Amino acid sequence: MPTAKITKKGQLTIPAEFRKKLGTNVVEISMEGDKIVIKPLKTLGGALQKYAKKGKPIEEIMEEEKEVAKNVFLEKYNNS
Repeated sequence: MPTAKITKKGQLTIPAEFRKKLGTNVVEISMEGDKIVIKPLKTLGGALQKYAKKGKPIEEIMEEEKEVAKNVFLEKYNNS
């Protein structure tokens, strides 16, 4: 069973074999008793629902967010 260290900032690396099986880089984290449960979010619902259009894939939303951030950056530095 793989082990991982939690950094001072509370970060931990999920082993590559598990990340590949998740099929996404967005997860939901919960506690069940003394266990931490990590579940993949393949569509936006649950924790990210306020940003979602029902049934829209996370990857599509993330791509849209990258585009918005890029446009804000370009606007800020092109108008300086």
